[in-house]
Amino acid sequence: MDYISTRDTTSTTAKFTDILLGGLAPDGGLFLPAVYPRITPELLDEWRVLLAAKGYAALAAEVVKIFVDDIPAAEIEKITARAYRTPVFSTEQIVPVSRLDDGLYLAHLSEGPTAAFKDMAMQLLGELFEYELARRGEQINILGATSGDTGSSAEYAMRGRDNIRVFMLTPAGRMTPFQQAQMFGLDEPNIFNIALDGVFDDCQDVVKEVNGNAAFKAKYRIGAVNSINWARLLAQTVYYISTYLRITESNEEKISFAVPTGNFGDICAGHVVKQMGLPIDKLIVATNENDVLHEFFTTGNYRPRSAQETHATSSPSMDISKASNFERFIFDALGRDAATTAELFGVKVKEGGFDLAEEAAPGTLERIHEEFGFLSGTSVHADRVATIAAVEREFGVVIDPHTADGVHVARSVAGKVDTPIVVLETALPVKFAETIREALGRNPEVPQRFASIMEAGRYVTDLPNDAGAVADFIAATIDATDATPDVN
Repeated sequence: MDYISTRDTTSTTAKFTDILLGGLAPDGGLFLPAVYPRITPELLDEWRVLLAAKGYAALAAEVVKIFVDDIPAAEIEKITARAYRTPVFSTEQIVPVSRLDDGLYLAHLSEGPTAAFKDMAMQLLGELFEYELARRGEQINILGATSGDTGSSAEYAMRGRDNIRVFMLTPAGRMTPFQQAQMFGLDEPNIFNIALDGVFDDCQDVVKEVNGNAAFKAKYRIGAVNSINWARLLAQTVYYISTYLRITESNEEKISFAVPTGNFGDICAGHVVKQMGLPIDKLIVATNENDVLHEFFTTGNYRPRSAQETHATSSPSMDISKASNFERFIFDALGRDAATTAELFGVKVKEGGFDLAEEAAPGTLERIHEEFGFLSGTSVHADRVATIAAVEREFGVVIDPHTADGVHVARSVAGKVDTPIVVLETALPVKFAETIREALGRNPEVPQRFASIMEAGRYVTDLPNDAGAVADFIAATIDATDATPDVN
């Protein structure tokens, strides 16, 4: 399996373990498989039997194997077995699925150590990183940005691991108290939290700018765990497949997915498996007040917002106006035209955005709707509150605000969809107590594993919204810790 850049399909081919540790392609593009492997009906039958007999980790191993040919198959099986197990995840199913009514399901992606769907990818990433670094005898310094959940998931997956440091940027004051406590409460020698004076998109821009400095990146061995890292999307493809297998009885059935998203990573994994042949009908993009993606899917106009235009909402993990994974999708939508993709994301987006009708072949937006199966909708605070209350009243289930965005949008487009819709759960309600109190008049249940999380100390460094300042902090930290003798 070779991987190519969205901005150059000929000269940047690489193997999985190279892009695992590297993040962005050298030309600034994002890596994708040169050709998507096919999911045949026969393979799907095999996976259906495997999931029932041996569980999620075994299925994950088989999916990873078709994308990765430079790690021995036996090692992949060990890696997925370590990543997807109890008590790391609170249920043996790893991703259970529950039915709300005949046409609406929830895929529970929040059974991991930080109660967020990001655990599904990060636990696998942690195992892959540790394996590959040990094999190479190398170290890596992970630089990431988070709007709420990526950071804690990454830190819990990487803490205590050999040869790995994590530098995680957060938008100062923009996360919930619980999210901040999860991250800033970690007192680990390889974890470094940085609160940036800005919004998530500023953090993401700083990550890209630092990664764009090839000399700095090479000297300080900078890697990525944000959704620009292909391995995260690979991990996420597995739960689309497992969910399909759990809900259906035959490969003749199709289902749709409604996905709360701001960065387009979670739903991009759905796009990948649909292109591979998984019987998906519709992929429904659910946004909040930061509705850049909804605007695109309804008009063809992609206009990222500035930090000043990005709203702080009650579904904060989606307070994103520059969807970093969107380039992967547009690359496919343009028939894998790398030159046009490079122009759109290397030039046009920096100038304010682009109109697909002006940049692509006629009918491209229609193809996105019909062939790729995309629909979209948006949700505001009042919708979230009402949906949380309605789902609890009708089904006895409490959902978090992001999942409420997904349920609201799924219901709003249900008349356009002829198949059951699965909403991908984003997080447990405990992470968003203020909104749950507003919707239900009571605090969300606190799982026992989080009972004392708010009492931990806080370990975080405040920095200005400046890539140079962040790079200086990273360099000083690495230089200081590398110079410290090992006392063991």
